[in-house]
Amino acid sequence: VRHIQNFTDVDDKIIERAKKLGTSEPEVAQKNIEAYFHWMKVLNVLPADVYPRVTDHIPEIQRLVGRLLEEKKAYVADGDVYFAVRQFPAYGRLSKRNIDDLEAGARVEVGERKRDPLDFALWKKAQTQHIMRWPSKWGEGFPGWHLECSAMSKKYLGETFDIHGGGMDLLFPHHECELAQAVALQGKESV
Repeated sequence: VRHIQNFTDVDDKIIERAKKLGTSEPEVAQKNIEAYFHWMKVLNVLPADVYPRVTDHIPEIQRLVGRLLEEKKAYVADGDVYFAVRQFPAYGRLSKRNIDDLEAGARVEVGERKRDPLDFALWKKAQTQHIMRWPSKWGEGFPGWHLECSAMSKKYLGETFDIHGGGMDLLFPHHECELAQAVALQGKESV
């Protein structure tokens, strides 16, 4: 068994937490990672084989964004890149949700330039206060939460693997979005 457990060390929640605490985004991420390792040791949980971090996989993430754009499964909107959910008709199958029912509850956050409220971010344009940002063809920014996992799992496990774990709270939208983008990229099931 090859066990991979990734760390999301850059995302909107970390950025907001850093602002609230008056500290940096990398400091917030590192404290969370250290706390995780402490409690896993206390609980006597066997370690994974690899603990990749998002910030170490930006080139892989950007390549996947580029491929989704080339395949017309995504689009650029003022420096943000969104996955076009309606380009993936099976969206909703993992969480057993009907795409037409989802539309009623979908929303567009202030500042987002989505074509469809169901679309989700693959790459986000960094605001001036964001410390963690990387240059890209679409402008300086950072990865969307869902694509991070796909890039890291592909690197360490290949296009397909046996088990993808996570809490039930991640089923929708996170795992649903991961599945959609992975299958859209590969043309086959990923997990």
